[in-house]
Amino acid sequence: MKFLRIPLSLVMLALSTIAFAQTTVQSDAQKSFDKLKTLAGFWEGRVSTIPPEADIEGKTMKATLRVTSMGNAIMHEMTGADRPDDPITMLYLDGDRLLLTHYCDAGNRPRMVGKLSPDGKNAEFEYLDVAGGLQYGHMHHAVFTFVDADHHVEEWTYMKPGDKPVRARFELQRIK
Repeated sequence: MKFLRIPLSLVMLALSTIAFAQTTVQSDAQKSFDKLKTLAGFWEGRVSTIPPEADIEGKTMKATLRVTSMGNAIMHEMTGADRPDDPITMLYLDGDRLLLTHYCDAGNRPRMVGKLSPDGKNAEFEYLDVAGGLQYGHMHHAVFTFVDADHHVEEWTYMKPGDKPVRARFELQRIK
């Protein structure tokens, strides 16, 4: 029986090493979320749209990103273009998924699933589902591009009724 102690000890050591390694490796969702946390702050920049949307084209927009809920969520708020309100977007982890919920001024709440590009320069969000009415359209896609510590680009695709996309591009510079 004594001859089994050493092999058994080695097996137990190997298993504990594997278990420890698995708990210290970050999921892709966690890596994406951590990268998005670096955008916390105040941002400003102009918006361009395809096709051109007269009410916002070329106007200055401000974005605030704030890590909240003890580090478990990121709140994104966009204001400007003389709009009376400011849509809120929440980014958070749900198990091994990075989710985005957009509380839209169209009166609905689309959700998107995100992932970080292999080069770490983009976090892209694909449409998952929506709660609320679709009579005014819905937000359908989003991409955050990390330029440097003081610049990032956000591209949002809004689907108008009849599945007519409007793409808005915000080139943002950190102001605080």
